[in-house]
Amino acid sequence: MPSSAPDSATPWQPLEPAAVAQLLAAASVRWWLSGGAALDRWLGAPIRERANIDVSVTAGDLAALVASLPAGFSAWAPSGDDDEIVPFAGAPADTDLQPVLIRDDDRGAWVLQVNVEDGAPRAWMYKRDPRMTLPWDRAVLDLDGIPTGAPEVQLVWKALRPRPEDTIDKDAVLPTLSDEAVAFYETALLRIHPHSTWAIHVRSPFAPAKASWNRRKS
Repeated sequence: MPSSAPDSATPWQPLEPAAVAQLLAAASVRWWLSGGAALDRWLGAPIRERANIDVSVTAGDLAALVASLPAGFSAWAPSGDDDEIVPFAGAPADTDLQPVLIRDDDRGAWVLQVNVEDGAPRAWMYKRDPRMTLPWDRAVLDLDGIPTGAPEVQLVWKALRPRPEDTIDKDAVLPTLSDEAVAFYETALLRIHPHSTWAIHVRSPFAPAKASWNRRKS
């Protein structure tokens, strides 16, 4: 087992979703695949190559999830000092403990990233704006036995500052969504992320004159 602490040179060897489920099998709290891994699983095939794999958990369940890890895996969290990371158990209590990175100590590689989201017993809440909620059975789907974040929710997360690769994800996933899911996604863009570049295509059919990109300079 490597004795040194991980650093910026620590490589990633991301687990497959089935291996993630096996790693977290002992956890008694709710967790779910999120980010690109959730979108790939929704489609049933990879959209593009991904550097890592994410799961999410609520803040109140984070410590229990970490405690459930089997021997040979360790959790690391931000120290609050630049990019330094420290063992999860030693992280300052006043630090935003995310993302938490899980390391396979035998391989000396990161295998999983844990993100912290918000939620109440009956509903998931968007961490950037608690007005946006979904019942848990709509926010987290069971896809062949693996809890997976709903695709419309993952797209909203990506919408704040979408990168070109995020647009690739959106273009692959959006046509597969139900009318209800699309309505949730579009409403979230208009109400919460109206300045996202993705919002242009949502608002322009209804109010093209108000879209700044559509105004002609005199």
